[in-house]
Amino acid sequence: MMSKAVKIPGPDHPISITPNAARVVVTLGGRVIADTRKALTLQEAAYPAVQYIPREDVDMTLLERTEHATYCPYKGDCAYYSIPSGGERSVNAVWSYEAPYAAVKGIKNYLAFYPGRVDAIEERQG
Repeated sequence: MMSKAVKIPGPDHPISITPNAARVVVTLGGRVIADTRKALTLQEAAYPAVQYIPREDVDMTLLERTEHATYCPYKGDCAYYSIPSGGERSVNAVWSYEAPYAAVKGIKNYLAFYPGRVDAIEERQG
């Protein structure tokens, strides 16, 4: 069995995780899927910033774990969830690194949402 490559973030591929001072709300079909004041913003290289939301601030009853899985050499194994109420558009709409590598350990027990698979990921002030 081949081992998975593990890469450490650095100048050629930086990753930062910072607390988001805004309230982050994720909605789909008129329902609030997640609502938090404890989001973390993960910025990886030149990719768009991603809001990671603590699992306790996500309505997990609206999600369904899927068999889909991916691997990131910087973050580790990634598990996925669908949002059944969103239909085909929301298949594998949510991801989580349940045992992230040490460099990104702050995102353990957090979930992230694909913007195109939900109606909105809003950052609200106040």
